[in-house]
Amino acid sequence: MKNALVIVTLSAFLSVSAVAAPDHDTSPNPAKSDGAQAAGKDDADNKEEAGLPSLELTDELMYKILRGEFALQRGDWQLGYVTMMTTAQQTRDPRLAHRAAEIALSVKRPNEALSAVRLWRELAPNSDEANQFYLGLSVLGNNLDEAKPILAARLKEVRPQARGLMILQVQRLLANSQDKEAAFALLEELVEPYPDLVESHLALAQSAYSNKEPVRARLEAEQALKIKPDLEIAALMVAQTMTNRDDALQYLSSYLDTHPKARDVRIAYAKLLIDDKQYDTAHKQLDTLLQEKPNDLTILYAMGILGAQMNDRAMAEKYLTAYLAQLEKTPDETRDPAQALLILAQIAEDRKAYPEALKWLSQVDPGPAYMEAQLRSAQIMAESGDMDGARNLLAHLSPEGQREQIQVIVVEAQLLRDAGRMQEALAVMAAGEKRFPQDTSLLYDYAMLAEKADRMDLMETLLRKVIQLAPQNQHAYNALGYSLADRNIRLKEAYSLIEKALELAPEDPFILDSMGWVQFRLGNLQQAEDYLRRAYAIRPDVEIGVHLGEVLWTRGDKDSAQQFWRDASQKDPLNDLLKSTLARLRVDL
Repeated sequence: MKNALVIVTLSAFLSVSAVAAPDHDTSPNPAKSDGAQAAGKDDADNKEEAGLPSLELTDELMYKILRGEFALQRGDWQLGYVTMMTTAQQTRDPRLAHRAAEIALSVKRPNEALSAVRLWRELAPNSDEANQFYLGLSVLGNNLDEAKPILAARLKEVRPQARGLMILQVQRLLANSQDKEAAFALLEELVEPYPDLVESHLALAQSAYSNKEPVRARLEAEQALKIKPDLEIAALMVAQTMTNRDDALQYLSSYLDTHPKARDVRIAYAKLLIDDKQYDTAHKQLDTLLQEKPNDLTILYAMGILGAQMNDRAMAEKYLTAYLAQLEKTPDETRDPAQALLILAQIAEDRKAYPEALKWLSQVDPGPAYMEAQLRSAQIMAESGDMDGARNLLAHLSPEGQREQIQVIVVEAQLLRDAGRMQEALAVMAAGEKRFPQDTSLLYDYAMLAEKADRMDLMETLLRKVIQLAPQNQHAYNALGYSLADRNIRLKEAYSLIEKALELAPEDPFILDSMGWVQFRLGNLQQAEDYLRRAYAIRPDVEIGVHLGEVLWTRGDKDSAQQFWRDASQKDPLNDLLKSTLARLRVDL
């Protein structure tokens, strides 16, 4: 739990950190009700079992309870809390102390809540619910000495078969303490009498890892494995403590050699292989898992994502389609099919199967990915020639918030630009600027569109407005500086703008490219080559390669220049900058 106390109801307070009750009979919890009902309950048997006082619901008592409740409704929690506490002390009724604790928790007052729970325990010493709240609040408030005897007693009294589970519950409870060192020390002390329980070492391993003590965590996890060699969570903990990825991979591989049925370990191993870009080996691991459980949703999805990462479209399509089919047969509300649908749509779009792509996108339900699916649908419709349909779709969207509204504006302008309808695209962006005149991302996109339309005056006005609104926006300085340099005008000013951008982002490859290009325009060929080589080393982008090729060509190194251009041509043979550069220099690759 984070430092801020989470507001919870009394019934849910320990939902993630409850400590199981001792294995003996305890009195039932007091009935959960408002103060008036609590004080007015008159079932004699229940009173006797719960140890509740025999009270007459007098007018005075009713007045006090209602006074506290009405005060809380007015927002005066202090009066409501004090009234319930005072009345609980006077009547010795634990239900009123219970209500006081509820009030304190509802307004994030842990200290007051703990005071109320102390009184609740005093009045109902056999209430397990009161003890659970007492433990939770003691740990949250770092009152670990108060929690210690209760936890120790519970571990001692619980049935031996349930003690391991309780140790893990204790560890989760103590994880909520802000004093991590003290909580770990207490956990060590509590589990010391039970060294032969695998859960003792597992709890210490988890706590040590959370406290950023990987060495201790590994030692405890290894001790757990000595007791129970097939304990997968302990093996995963050992791997997790290894800072060297190769060591972790080797350990998991060796573990699987001796424990081939360790499914969770194999899944973790496959994920680590994917992160390490060892796709073929990861594929084998996932395939092994899938042979064991052919309809496993997790593995089907992982295989589909792996196919996408390997750029194996057939593989991605096969497994993601199977994943969606299985999800339809066995619905799982915890799984969102949106990402699978988006990937399948992209695969269909890449092969220009536009109706199929639209079919996948139409299945994305309202949620985080819904707007993306709709915007992509519009782009596909426009790409397939249905511009009117695309614009109509965009017009009927209901974007939530400024960010989504701007997305719709920008996408519509892009569609019009790509269709060669530049004036309409500019009009859409101009209308967008009137709606959101202070949004720098919209202004920047508008400026880039103006540059494409050869509207230098408009572009410069917009970029200078971005710089005024966001002086640390390196992209605005870079865009304006590069545009001037590319047109071979106002080169000193272009240099100053790009220099400022480079100060803000020294390793940005595109800004380095701009600096190389302005140096070229200024005649500083060696500096130009140095900057462009740095940029290309960071990111071998087509246009950076084209610029570097021209610098080398100008310096007389024509073989190297042509090699860069050939590389660029392989990556993007239709690139406009590449085609115009080769045409201007009359170079035939």
